[in-house]
Amino acid sequence: MDIQFKTNEELQRELTELQREFNYIIAIKDIDNAKRIQLEQELAVALQEIAFQNEEKEKRAAELIIANFELKFQSKEKAKRAAELVIANIELVFQNKEKARRAAELVVANKELSFQNEEKSKRAAELILALANAKDFENKFKQIAENIDEVFWLRTNSEMIYVSPSFEKIWGVPCTAIYENPQIFTDKIHPEDKPLVQEIFHTNEFIEKGLFSYEYRIIRGDNQVRWINAKTVPIVDNSGQIIKRVGIATDITEKYQTIQELIQAKKKAEESDRLKSAFLANMSHEIRTPMNGILGFSELLKEPGLTGSKQQEYIRIIEKSGARMLNIINDIIDISKIEANLIDINIKDCNINEKIEFIYFFFKPQVEEKGMLFLFKNALPTNKATIRTDNEKLYSILTNLVKNAIKYSQAGLIEFGYQKKDEAIEFFVKDTGIGIPKDRQSAIFERFIQANISDKMARQGAGLGLSISKAYVEMLGGKIWVESKESIGSTFYFTLPYNPEPEEKNIVRNNVPAEENENKIKGLKILIAEDDEISEMLITIDVYKIGKEILKARNGFEAVEICQKNLDIDLILMDIQMPVMDGYEATRQIRQFNKDVVIIAQTAFGLSADRDITIQAGCNDYIVKPFKKEDLLSLIQKYFKK
Repeated sequence: MDIQFKTNEELQRELTELQREFNYIIAIKDIDNAKRIQLEQELAVALQEIAFQNEEKEKRAAELIIANFELKFQSKEKAKRAAELVIANIELVFQNKEKARRAAELVVANKELSFQNEEKSKRAAELILALANAKDFENKFKQIAENIDEVFWLRTNSEMIYVSPSFEKIWGVPCTAIYENPQIFTDKIHPEDKPLVQEIFHTNEFIEKGLFSYEYRIIRGDNQVRWINAKTVPIVDNSGQIIKRVGIATDITEKYQTIQELIQAKKKAEESDRLKSAFLANMSHEIRTPMNGILGFSELLKEPGLTGSKQQEYIRIIEKSGARMLNIINDIIDISKIEANLIDINIKDCNINEKIEFIYFFFKPQVEEKGMLFLFKNALPTNKATIRTDNEKLYSILTNLVKNAIKYSQAGLIEFGYQKKDEAIEFFVKDTGIGIPKDRQSAIFERFIQANISDKMARQGAGLGLSISKAYVEMLGGKIWVESKESIGSTFYFTLPYNPEPEEKNIVRNNVPAEENENKIKGLKILIAEDDEISEMLITIDVYKIGKEILKARNGFEAVEICQKNLDIDLILMDIQMPVMDGYEATRQIRQFNKDVVIIAQTAFGLSADRDITIQAGCNDYIVKPFKKEDLLSLIQKYFKK
């Protein structure tokens, strides 16, 4: 038996047997050494075999222990795998159910997919049609965008996708430039407006909502400033994120300027209304004050026992108050004519030396009465002092300025005159009066402005004189200005063109005294058509000595009836504004049956157009109320010379 198949007990028994045999052999002395050595060698081999087998057994024992451990581990793994297998089986059952459900869903999905494929085919056909329509729409949109004044654009944050051609028209920059540099939109904003616009760009309204609407200025490529109204709205994706912006900009420069002009006009109108209200208040004072003198001293004339000197004094006061009121009315009429552009310019030869001297002698007593020195300066000799201008308007300008100097001066001197400067005559009126504040030196030439001057400067007058003077100076081709210092005085200057003409012979026109006219005219049959009782009474007194018979009518209808019954009437003094029938219509009807009677219109209207209307209606002449007795009689004498 091969030793490797022997058990330990068998090997042990064999070993013991061999040991016994060995001991037996040794005991036998006659055993030869050769046999002994052989036995020893076999014994040594046996011992080595036993040692080897012992090592193998230990190794196998260790392997067996490891195998036992491995077996235990495998048993645990098998148990674990068994549990996992159970779970896997459960999962498999669940998955099978899910597969069944998914299979059912797949059936539904397949049906849905089939439906969608049909829809896609349908949508594809619609898309083809829509693309065709979109292309047509795009072409139409471009046609519209390219033919409107507004600028339309489409852009992302960094790229300009489209801008309409009007951009070049409004911004003054080629459209190609905005594609290369979209920042041109902000670069061209006016420096004063840019901070506000950039502030809007940082608001939530713009960042989150993409909304922008603002009016601002831009500076065009040619440095012209334009006003723009710009608006933007966002284009968002499915998540609500802004991907593009659409904008439109309109040039509102003309609209803005119109609005600003309306605002300025409104302010000017409000200021004008304010000044007119103040003017009306001042007019009330200016009219009531002389009226108070007229009525008051008229009442005093009724007192018994008045001396002749007192009566004359009261009459002079009444005359002075009446003249003051007439000046106010004339100023109002003049400014009305100026505003209505009804002023006529009558250019004729005018010797300015004579004009200056006349005004000097006229105002000298009034100035000297205040204890002031009054001087005049004529810079040209008389033969070179004749210019062509409107005599009456030059006289009005100079008298207005001199009267103002007298009004606003209490001491010192007043000097006026002229000097020649190049091709112009520069007139001046200088005083040592209260002066004019620097900030009011332009305003004083505006209408009604005196009513707006502080109380310390308030003086009697309508506040229209300088406005009238300015209008007249400009009509005659000149300009007017003032140099003044408060509490020192003022100097008013105005210029007129120097256009000398050969001096004509002066024609002296003497006013014929009323008494002489009365002596020349006698025995007239006169009709006075006047609805105002006081005016009718005054006219009756004026013409009493030249009339043999005086008839009276209170309205135009009565005047026509009286004329029809009295065809021998020589003169009709026709008031224009009367009840029932006015003087124009009455004159027209009278002229239908009487072409020869002299009709003189007498009216409170003072415009030049009124004179033309009266002449066209059939009147021979025209006189404006209030008028003096000698003026009326001189006009009558013109038609009834012996």
